[in-house]
Amino acid sequence: MPLFFLIAVLAGTLMPLQSRANGGLGHALGDPMAAAAVSFGSGLLILAVAALAVPSMRRGVQSIVPAVRSRRIPWFYLLAGLVGAYTVFSQSTAVPMTGIALFTVAIVGGQTVSGLLVDHWGLGPAGRSRITAARVLGVVLMLIAVVLSMTGKGAGGPGAAVWLLLPLSTGFLMGFQQAANGHSARAYGSPMAATFMNFLAGFAALALVWLAMHLGQGFPALHGQWWMFLGGACGCVYIGVNTWLLKHLGVLATSMGMITGQLLGSLLLDLFAPLPGAHVGATAVVGLLLTFAAMAVMNIRRKKR
Repeated sequence: MPLFFLIAVLAGTLMPLQSRANGGLGHALGDPMAAAAVSFGSGLLILAVAALAVPSMRRGVQSIVPAVRSRRIPWFYLLAGLVGAYTVFSQSTAVPMTGIALFTVAIVGGQTVSGLLVDHWGLGPAGRSRITAARVLGVVLMLIAVVLSMTGKGAGGPGAAVWLLLPLSTGFLMGFQQAANGHSARAYGSPMAATFMNFLAGFAALALVWLAMHLGQGFPALHGQWWMFLGGACGCVYIGVNTWLLKHLGVLATSMGMITGQLLGSLLLDLFAPLPGAHVGATAVVGLLLTFAAMAVMNIRRKKR
């Protein structure tokens, strides 16, 4: 269990790195939707090459259609990648306005609430875990942390609050995406096959939306620093490890480990490699610490008699 939790933390640190890369690319291209499409397209290309090279993943990809036809999974689980597309779009759009730390705390708030509901309703592959007082208290503390972090943002105010709606809604949808991916990985026999389907659906959605918005216009010339094009690779590892861990830790524990990594990574980025004009205020630090307290409270279990 400690090893799996450590893996979750390490994988979680990739989320703020992905946010920074996609946000930087969106700013460089002047088109967040194009940046999101590039990120998902590069991730899909990586996974396609991996499917050709790795037999177990190739068999998993080949089992996607039979799994849906035999109704081992509902067809709409194939659309879980739309949540990933929305995540990348929100990164490309909101990160330049909010900074990594605030963006990540907002995602944590939404993800915690959805994780609580997913476990309570038994939507994840690990089954049902009822809502307890400790978990409710943890959610309340998490939401307070989001508010504190918002007030600690130097460029805060009503504008910052509006931008926070993107990562908050993204985090809320991620819990349901995790549940769908967990069931899909079990049906395909490969977590990476589920990851491939995520990127395929997400890239298709982003490409269609971009074409509809820019009909008749050419795709913007790709330019920017090399690290701005690493968002797709970060997403491949993040979603793949997340999906693999669900059968070992369940939705809530996996989310907590990932969230811990997100918070650590985002705080370090905003401290040592901040975006222009971004800084970590005192209340933002308090909000992050309160988020750690919320995670501890949510994992309290009553001792058996």
